[in-house]
Amino acid sequence: MPTTIISTDRAPGAIGPYSQAVRAGNTVYFSGQIPLDPATGKLVEGDIAAQTRRVFDNLTAVAEAAGGSLAKFVRVGIYVTDLANFATVNQVMADYFQAPFPARSTIEVSGLPKGAQVEVDAVMVLD
Repeated sequence: MPTTIISTDRAPGAIGPYSQAVRAGNTVYFSGQIPLDPATGKLVEGDIAAQTRRVFDNLTAVAEAAGGSLAKFVRVGIYVTDLANFATVNQVMADYFQAPFPARSTIEVSGLPKGAQVEVDAVMVLD
């Protein structure tokens, strides 16, 4: 099955040897997004809510570049450096998604690139 690399300047460029997303057939696999401002490449300032919003804005941009939207997401993986932020991340996610919601995991990790508090990866299926 041929693959297509998805890239947009409306989301931060990769900070390593990976693509923002890869489409294989009608499935799009998103690399993890941390809360980087695509204009500056720097971590956004603010609390976990501000960081989570930036992450979902970045994912939205990549989804649109792939011809989809967050409504087409079937799985989301969330990585946080402190599970005490679970409720806040849920509240922000609720601003970006409507039922039926994608499957999801939330995992506490000891650290994330650039000192981010949250990272999100995803899988999207297009019609």
